[in-house]
Amino acid sequence: MKFIRSLYINNRFFYAVGLMVGVFILSFVMNTGVWVPKILFYLFLALILTDSLLLFRVKRGLNGHRLAPDRLSNGDENEIKIHLENFYSFPISLRIFDELPHQFQRRNLEFNISMKSGDNEVVTYHVRPVKRGEYSFGAVNVLVSSPLKILSRRFSFSGDKVVPVYPSYLQMRKFELLAISNRLTEVGIKKIRKIGQNQEFELIKEYVNGDDIRTLNWKATARKSRLMVNQYQDERSQQVYSLIDKGRVMQMPFNGLSLLDYAVNASLVISNIAIKKFDKAGLITFQDTIGTMLPASRRNNQMSVIQEVLYHQKTAFRESDFSRLHAHVRSKINQRSLLLLFTNFESLFAMERQLPYLKSLSQRHLLVVIFFENTEMKSLLEEPANSVKEIYYKAVAEKFSYDKKLIVKELKRRGIQSILTTPEQLTVNTINKYLELKARNLI
Repeated sequence: MKFIRSLYINNRFFYAVGLMVGVFILSFVMNTGVWVPKILFYLFLALILTDSLLLFRVKRGLNGHRLAPDRLSNGDENEIKIHLENFYSFPISLRIFDELPHQFQRRNLEFNISMKSGDNEVVTYHVRPVKRGEYSFGAVNVLVSSPLKILSRRFSFSGDKVVPVYPSYLQMRKFELLAISNRLTEVGIKKIRKIGQNQEFELIKEYVNGDDIRTLNWKATARKSRLMVNQYQDERSQQVYSLIDKGRVMQMPFNGLSLLDYAVNASLVISNIAIKKFDKAGLITFQDTIGTMLPASRRNNQMSVIQEVLYHQKTAFRESDFSRLHAHVRSKINQRSLLLLFTNFESLFAMERQLPYLKSLSQRHLLVVIFFENTEMKSLLEEPANSVKEIYYKAVAEKFSYDKKLIVKELKRRGIQSILTTPEQLTVNTINKYLELKARNLI
């Protein structure tokens, strides 16, 4: 029974059967006897037997396994590898089918390769999840054919495996590595000159070329008989909170990823950047009720806690209640903090409904309202209108686009910082705003 389950018939088998049927019919028509079809039939049986022996006489002809990360990064290209090793004494042809999780909606993932005897091969492909949660991989199925290619033998490796999809930790690592190597400008992070002195004294050290001569310590210089300067460090331990709206307005998808997941990914990155800048990172999520409250901290495991909290966020995309957010922040956050509010406003009226709560928050904290451009409407505005219907659609799109700009102006008039960004540039623009506010000594 196991032999039958592992046996597959290739197209070459059916071609041979068709050839024999054709020869038999031709022999019957031409009255040449049946000896030619008989010879072909016995030859075909011999080939089938030979192919079967080649494929099945070795118990372990092929070995393999799938190498997948312990967790996948949401919204990113994640690398999956299939390692294969040929134990047959002859070259083989392989058709490889990997059973992907149903969330990817890919049923045509197939690879065709050839391997020499004793060879090792690695097949690499990428998957891009667009939702957090658990993804179940099935088996890696490989159909092996000998040089005769009449039959195939099926091998299965790496059975069911559940892999969680976390907020974009690859993006977090990327920005962290770029910051360490001083290459943040490559992804659009601006170099911002510091304004004024909002720094804490750290130590006195000997002057070296490049030090600011304005920090010379004349008393230490006279005492040491060589130039000494004061060294400062940025003021530390400021609180940075990501406030994530999980309401209806964050359900809209762009490139398969919802606005909520864009905000979750950006919150993970900005929290890591804040901690690297010696600030404290915290988190609040809300919709019609407060979801999660994680106090700001920069303890060693804070990023791990933030990542776990963001991974487990669930929502029904209900109407967001900013009054509850306002009351919760006032009661739970006593120290002046930077509040990065990830939400979305599609009209000026929608923003004005929440304006009293935003104004009140901005009086006690530094509030930055982050909302999204509708990139599909932006592309619609750039296309020429060729009919009355298209003119109408374009006029509506222009109205929505104009409302977004009015929201920015109204928030600025009320003294509230804001970011209007495309979903793809959310992380970069948020980091730029954070660095700008630190440079201006606003936090």
